[in-house]
Amino acid sequence: MSALLRRPFGHHGEVHCITPENAGWRYVGFTLHRLRPGDRISGATGDREAIFVMVEGKAAFRAAGQDWGVLGDRMDVFDRTPPHSLYLPNGSDWAAEAVTGCTIALCTAPGKGGHPPRRIGPDGIELTPRGEGTNTRYINNIAMEAQDFCDSLLVTEVFTPAGHWSSYPSHRHDEDDFPRITYLEETYYHRLRPAEGWAVQRVYTDDGALNETMTVRDGDVVLVPRGHHPCGAPFGFELYYLNVMAGPRRNWRFIVAPEMETLTG
Repeated sequence: MSALLRRPFGHHGEVHCITPENAGWRYVGFTLHRLRPGDRISGATGDREAIFVMVEGKAAFRAAGQDWGVLGDRMDVFDRTPPHSLYLPNGSDWAAEAVTGCTIALCTAPGKGGHPPRRIGPDGIELTPRGEGTNTRYINNIAMEAQDFCDSLLVTEVFTPAGHWSSYPSHRHDEDDFPRITYLEETYYHRLRPAEGWAVQRVYTDDGALNETMTVRDGDVVLVPRGHHPCGAPFGFELYYLNVMAGPRRNWRFIVAPEMETLTG
């Protein structure tokens, strides 16, 4: 199995834990919790900022000295409704208790203490189409460049209809040469409908030094340290993924793969 493909540890509790140390990079962290009603989790952000994304279900949060109440109302990620999320700066304690069965994603990157804690969405997040034809997918931007309340993190959700391509045309963001291109590490947390389905993700460099084609299943995470990284959803299988990106600057600039420079979308 590719070192870029991470299967979940199990079905309950912490099922993913991607850190800069075990990913072999410098910026992005991604942890996923699948909780039963009444389960509790807690921690501290340390020197990193964090965005909690309620992928599914409801949980009550206390964090950064505040009671944030119950977050979440999307019980099935494929409803495509905007998620409830919570931003915390570095140096914040946090605790959450599951009100229903829930899936909570914890997205982290280096923090600078430049922004206060805040709720993110669902108000102000609108499902937006991108691409055309069988390249069409639908985006919930949680914390992209236009949302200026993070130090490092870029976070978005993407819904790819069955039979469509996504993160396409193939592109890369693996050089620190702004404004031509930016260096951003990236994780993809994948979900499939039906859950027994599968999708394909390729990660490759122009010179072929990195050339991985992975079959992703419901709940998998793919690491993108460099290179182009398109996804394909076969007919009959709908694909969701949650992207987390971070690098030395909070800008998303990419270069399309040479073989796709004539394509748009």
